[in-house]
Amino acid sequence: MTSPLLSPRLADRFRGFLPVVVDVETGGFDPERDALLELAAVIIHMDDTGRVYPGETVHAHVEPFPGGGLDPKSLAITRIDPTHPFRMALAERAALDHVFGPIRRALRDYDCQRAILVGHNASFDLNVINAAVRRTSHKRCPFHPFSAFDTVSLAGLAYGQTVLSRALQAAGLEWDANEAHSALYDAERTAQLFCTIVNRWKSLNESDSSWSMPQSVETAPPPSQTH
Repeated sequence: MTSPLLSPRLADRFRGFLPVVVDVETGGFDPERDALLELAAVIIHMDDTGRVYPGETVHAHVEPFPGGGLDPKSLAITRIDPTHPFRMALAERAALDHVFGPIRRALRDYDCQRAILVGHNASFDLNVINAAVRRTSHKRCPFHPFSAFDTVSLAGLAYGQTVLSRALQAAGLEWDANEAHSALYDAERTAQLFCTIVNRWKSLNESDSSWSMPQSVETAPPPSQTH
């Protein structure tokens, strides 16, 4: 049986899931109360050798939902002006449709069951997406509702770094601090990091001919006790 780590099929590699890297920018840290202002997603693809790579990026500026929180401190970090006329922002439901459509098409192309969100501190991005889905009563969200791949954990394992900029630099990838806190830029950099880690792991397994999937986990017997 071929190890899923060495499979050239994307549907096999992640147990039927299609990785999609997501980054959001918001008006605060409360997914339910604060406005979603920017959303970007990078669909992960796989070549014939089983290496993954970032594919197309789907991006939308989002109109704050009525009553959505806009913390000035958060806006200062993201440098987003929600009222700027050139944002070309979409209503929240339209923004979700814009981003979800290409993901659903990729699911069909790769014969995957669901998309799995990949993010740096992924739980926040997934909570924001889920909150927007609930607000808009969206019925066709492609993402698994609670499972995610977090590049904080992956980068901590691979490089001993958990901050996105430091993890990218440890991986030999570019980082421009002036572009940070844009959903588009952060999603694309996170996608590069994710693919680099996954491909590195694949290369390590390919180079070790003795590697095999463990069939069971053995535990050592407890030490003898004397009374």
